[in-house]
Amino acid sequence: MAKDWLGNDLTTTDSATLQGINDFSEGLLAYETKAGNVIAAADADPGSVLANTYAGLAFLFLESPGAGAMARPYLERAEAAAAAGANRRERMNLAAAQAWYAGDMPAAIRIGNEIADEFAHDLPMVKLTQYHEFNLGNSPGMLRVAEKVEEANSDLCHMHGLMAFAYEQCHLLGDAETSARRAIELKRKEPWAHHALAHVLITQGRIDEGLTFLEDVSGTWTDLNSFMLTHNWWHLALNYISKGRYEDALRAYDAHIWGADKSYSQDQINAVSLLLRLELVGVDVGDRWIDVAEHMKGRTEDFVQPFLTMQYVYGLARAGAPETEAMMENLKAFVASAPAYVQDAWINVAEPACEALVAHARGDHETVVKKMGAAISRIVEIGGSHAQRDLFEQVLLDSVIRTGRYTTAQQMLEMRRGYEPCSVPNNDKLADVYQSLGLPRESARAQARVKRVLSEAQ
Repeated sequence: MAKDWLGNDLTTTDSATLQGINDFSEGLLAYETKAGNVIAAADADPGSVLANTYAGLAFLFLESPGAGAMARPYLERAEAAAAAGANRRERMNLAAAQAWYAGDMPAAIRIGNEIADEFAHDLPMVKLTQYHEFNLGNSPGMLRVAEKVEEANSDLCHMHGLMAFAYEQCHLLGDAETSARRAIELKRKEPWAHHALAHVLITQGRIDEGLTFLEDVSGTWTDLNSFMLTHNWWHLALNYISKGRYEDALRAYDAHIWGADKSYSQDQINAVSLLLRLELVGVDVGDRWIDVAEHMKGRTEDFVQPFLTMQYVYGLARAGAPETEAMMENLKAFVASAPAYVQDAWINVAEPACEALVAHARGDHETVVKKMGAAISRIVEIGGSHAQRDLFEQVLLDSVIRTGRYTTAQQMLEMRRGYEPCSVPNNDKLADVYQSLGLPRESARAQARVKRVLSEAQ
């Protein structure tokens, strides 16, 4: 019986099919473009349950309303092949993929955990289960499924990368750093571990370390899919912003963040998030919003994930696209019939947050304070990482300042300074806020911190 590169039994004996299966499973864990090779392998071998299951998953990862239609023929072929003969793990993989296709994330997560219980070396399913938990804001669930298989895969860099990000999302930053560094020790080109460590360093305000580390390993970001390539550069750009190196962040946007795959969901939200962050610190981004919005105009009925929807709608609104109104109307219709397990999050978190984001793009800051202020305490429920969701806190902060709520702004900014004491944007804002509060001494201290950081960069 054939085995995949992780040692899992396969029913296929065809060498080309086996290569396609291995390319997908390793490519998924390493975020490499070779994961897509499984589609050709599945087309050439319609009798392979796992190749066709993996091909279906490859399309579902497109994170778009049309992804299911592209995945369906592969999942149907996998189901037909399973009836003719498949091992238990292959059938369970198919069941997990079918649950995702059907939009039943609780079932997909349950099956993923069952696979981890029975087949400790099925890391692609552990990765997929973490992905679903992440999109639901359930970081303990990410850690739980990884811990089931950690010991059995302790020699694999990818295992430590999976652990690192789960730890980080649970705020277990020491454990996250240990796991990330172990992954990189095993294999320097481990972009998911780079990503996890980037989270740790910026969360702890270790900006100089983050810059040095990410710039150093960026040379290994080859053959990556557009998400991992653009997203790690996005993390590097966040460090540039913290240091007041706004032109470097804008250059990273133009050279590495926007342009790899303008049609892909993750590339689009990386672009929206970075442009907005730059504008929040006073950078003129020119007409860049127009190009981003042009590639999102087909998203007006896209409610695959609330985290994605929130950024699509901001990008459209900021560019003044007429599609904004259609998307908001479609959103109201969608949330009324959203799946029960996420409906509350859509109604009470994502919808008011979307209204706030449109209001911010249009300069209605009172509405932002009201709507985003109500949603922010539950923002974890819409998915995304801590660093990504911080964007919405920054939007709220911007509107708090613009509406003259300086006491609230002072509290928000000083709490941010607690973990990032030398942030140029935060201290710039603090200088203005303290001046407005009649506290010139504290304003001068904030200005001095800015000058010190900028002088060190010269």
